[in-house]
Amino acid sequence: MTYAGIDIGGTQLRIGVFDEDGILRHVFKTGNDRTLGGERNIDRLLEQVKDYEIQSFGIASPGPLDLKKGKILNPPNLYGWDHFEIVKYITEKTGKPAAVNNDGNLAGLAEARSGAGKGYDSVVFLGMSTGMGGSFVYKGELINGAHCNTAEFYNVIVCDDPYHHGSANPGSLNETAGGAAMERIASERFGRQMFAKDLFALYDQGNREAAEILEATSEKLARGIADIYYIIDPDIYVIGGSIAVNNPWYVEKVFNKAKRYMTDPDIVTAMSVYGDDAGLYGAMMIGRDLLK
Repeated sequence: MTYAGIDIGGTQLRIGVFDEDGILRHVFKTGNDRTLGGERNIDRLLEQVKDYEIQSFGIASPGPLDLKKGKILNPPNLYGWDHFEIVKYITEKTGKPAAVNNDGNLAGLAEARSGAGKGYDSVVFLGMSTGMGGSFVYKGELINGAHCNTAEFYNVIVCDDPYHHGSANPGSLNETAGGAAMERIASERFGRQMFAKDLFALYDQGNREAAEILEATSEKLARGIADIYYIIDPDIYVIGGSIAVNNPWYVEKVFNKAKRYMTDPDIVTAMSVYGDDAGLYGAMMIGRDLLK
């Protein structure tokens, strides 16, 4: 008996095949062709697992989503996927049950059930990457909220900065402290195209301006984490995403700053166990849950 987890990205699509014990056995990839749209891209992905007797499908997708209808709404980086009823499409195509949720939510679900958060009742997952993602899992179940906005930490407002794009709020964590925000701020400061890795490299070389930028972004992240502390107060914070994985000292810096705002700073943190595959594992889990 096998289960599938699908991870939808702006440039790449992946499908993982898991055995009955929830162990990832195979991963297949294909590019996300912007000229094809959702249905034909999914067809290409499903073609790669046609020889497996898959019992259920779970999908990790960028938001926003309509969970009740199993629909991808209008993610800014998924061209041609707007208002795609992906759950209905995959179910009709394969004859097997399917479920979809936000990719950050599912990364957190995987970490809570069998990763770094295993054994804790309340788990907050923070994804520090190009954008800021996250999720809240309580006793092994995702807390989605009435509008699928629970733990959408990227939109938490931490300052008065007016810049924003897409659905993100001005002054939000995403717009002032995420990887893309770092790149925008650094590019403006240095007068050339800068990527997050370039900024951290300059910091490692002792560059004063790079240090000032990361000091400011870490302070905003710290305030956001302090907000989470007072609203959720989880047993553990699990941290993932490329910025966190590649710069663990930065994560430590952020949490040390955050503790200054906490009444009881004796908190537990851990790095993600599943890394880039967390979304695949979480997707598999929500699909498999349909069979219970």
